[in-house]
Amino acid sequence: MSDFIFSSPGKYVQGRGVLDELGKYLSSIGSSALLIADDIVWEITGKRVKTSLERADIGCRYERFNGEASGNEIVRLAGIARDARTDIVVGLGGGKTLDTAKAVADELKQRVVIVPTVASTDAPCSALSVIYTDQGVFETYRFYNKNPDLVLVDTEVCAQAPVRLFASGIADGLATFVEAQAVKRTNALSMVGGKPTIAGMAIAEACEKTLLAYGYSAYKAVEQHVVTPAVEAVVEANTLLSGLGFENGGLAGAHAIHNGFTAVKGDIHHLTHGEKVAYGTLTHMMLEQRPDEEIARYIRFYRLIKMPTTLKDIHLENETYENLVKIGELACAEGDTLRNLNVNLTAGEVADALIAVNAFSQSVRD
Repeated sequence: MSDFIFSSPGKYVQGRGVLDELGKYLSSIGSSALLIADDIVWEITGKRVKTSLERADIGCRYERFNGEASGNEIVRLAGIARDARTDIVVGLGGGKTLDTAKAVADELKQRVVIVPTVASTDAPCSALSVIYTDQGVFETYRFYNKNPDLVLVDTEVCAQAPVRLFASGIADGLATFVEAQAVKRTNALSMVGGKPTIAGMAIAEACEKTLLAYGYSAYKAVEQHVVTPAVEAVVEANTLLSGLGFENGGLAGAHAIHNGFTAVKGDIHHLTHGEKVAYGTLTHMMLEQRPDEEIARYIRFYRLIKMPTTLKDIHLENETYENLVKIGELACAEGDTLRNLNVNLTAGEVADALIAVNAFSQSVRD
């Protein structure tokens, strides 16, 4: 019989301008940091980060992230950290950078600090990474025995990012309670290998309620690159509530279908993680036989924040049925989470649901 397990980061800090306090928080964790970020993120944050670390007498070495959370990139960065004798790994940026930082810290058995610069995924708080090949094809989930030591989110920085990324975080967050409910219903295990706790389910539900209540006004504020109380609430939902909710509640159809999309080539791969998860969530709901009005509510909300709800929106309108079945086959793979929705689902049923969502969405009026 499985245990009930709840897991969370050591500390979560959020607010305007907290990036300038990074050094203060690092001083209780270690004395020398490997800083991992891509060129764009480093351009935005680098000067502030280095100033903050110097003020706290924390040594640092910056290394550019090459763009893919792959085994080769993890090994490369771990080697650099070893040579530089750093004792903390700090990831700054989006989901793949943060997943890579966690993996590097795990390789080195060091502490890890996560600094998201976009509120676009629920990756920051979790004790896992999604690992891809060098070409960007989903490979596996990599699990760790502890969550990040610190997650620090500067809402002012997040509000400067493209609003599309903010909306993608909302879409990713909206999968949280949908999937956690499936895990609970099928008596499956969460991402931390236990039964979902009351706390995990409550957090997942709070995530959905917060996003549906404040998501649109927060989206409009971030369009103007400003921070409002709604933006603070939604950043917390996208990052902390969604992160704790998916990890302690579990994943099911939405993310498995997202991973299944890597089975086909084309423009779908220009979409963000959250955009693909949005269509995966609708497909999950269709496979679960959720009430029509519930699915329609999600469709209407996604449209408000410009998230995809049709096959055309995700550039799959011209795919053959056989290719949609390939998506289903990968989603149904042994190591993925579709079985947490229904262990008996077939690739053909997933393909049919992808088509059915498209037809239903086209009939839903705003």
